[in-house]
Amino acid sequence: MPDRLRYRKRVLTAVLLGIWVCVNFVLPFFARDLSFKVGGWPLHFWLSAQGSLLVFLAIVVVYAWLVNRWEAEVSATDPDNPKAP
Repeated sequence: MPDRLRYRKRVLTAVLLGIWVCVNFVLPFFARDLSFKVGGWPLHFWLSAQGSLLVFLAIVVVYAWLVNRWEAEVSATDPDNPKAP
């Protein structure tokens, strides 16, 4: 694996991990200011429970899409790769 791809993966992982930490640990502290009730439950509970799952799924999709695209670029330009067109 080329060093450039390894570096891009590490940067992407760090950025997405930072987003995940922010959504799961930082935002719930500030969400308590939302004092609405939804179905008998406080709104901040729903934002934390459902929103964090949706953000996690989006992070997984973004990571998989970008890494697949980057690896396809590398395999297409790598002369030692027998699968390259």
